Amino acid sequence: MHVHLVFVTKYRRNVLTNQHHDFLREVFAKVCADFGATLSECNGEDDHVHLLVEYPPQMAVSKLVNSLKGVASRRLKQHFRMRTYRGHLWSPSYFAASCGGAPLSIIQQYVENQRRPS
Repeated sequence: MHVHLVFVTKYRRNVLTNQHHDFLREVFAKVCADFGATLSECNGEDDHVHLLVEYPPQMAVSKLVNSLKGVASRRLKQHFRMRTYRGHLWSPSYFAASCGGAPLSIIQQYVENQRRPS
């Protein structure tokens, strides 16, 4: 099964740089591997990230999302000086959409074509 995830920074603050996105890609891939999932695509802008994840059907998406957001926030704060709001990087909400209807190549193109921060 595939899911398209979007995580938004707290109050849509522009805090993510190109260097942060490269680091996040590695962190997200490791967390997905721990869950038996595969990170197919990862990209985003300065205030949000898009992920395309292939995951086993017995896994709860909410548990994967909580782990992805928690580990990513903690690791970013350890390696970079992040401008966060009261220590929170991500908004508590997220977007998750099953990718069963659209061809997977279209979803991958959409994630790849996100504008990267300079």
